[in-house]
Amino acid sequence: MKTQSAELSISTRDGKFSARYSEKGLAGLSFPKVGSARRADRKPRPVLRSSTAEGGRGVPATILRWHRTTTTALKNVLAGREPKNFPPLDLSGGTMFQQNVWRALRKISRGKTCSYGEIARRIGKPKAIRAVGGACGANPIPIFAPCHRVLAANKKTGGFSCGLNWKLKLLALEGISLQ
Repeated sequence: MKTQSAELSISTRDGKFSARYSEKGLAGLSFPKVGSARRADRKPRPVLRSSTAEGGRGVPATILRWHRTTTTALKNVLAGREPKNFPPLDLSGGTMFQQNVWRALRKISRGKTCSYGEIARRIGKPKAIRAVGGACGANPIPIFAPCHRVLAANKKTGGFSCGLNWKLKLLALEGISLQ
């Protein structure tokens, strides 16, 4: 059985994101390259077509439905609003440890932060602080598994796989200032 997969773009006023889908749901979200902001397109544009679509010409309806949900949720986040719905997330590409970290990230409420050490304790691995940082850096869906809400000790910024400017922007959209 062939698997369904697609990569579709999402144009926002902050640039073009790329959403990757598996047969289980949203499996990856890439941020725009610096300086790539453009006017939002009305229709999703396939980059990588489904391997199960008839003749490879289309994207499965399920993935298109997930993409509409992803687009709406992403645009809500970028407008500083809490998304009402999320697509199903496929976090199966990580190790069990990473998946545990990513699930813990999903439990951090909008407008709240916690430290890498707190996440390590929440998943029952209190000494794995650096590994938690590595799992955050490997997070395939940074906005929906909100690793931007994880800070280093003493409320220091820490890192962010999509760049510190994005981390600070996302935190500011949630009313969090680190200054």
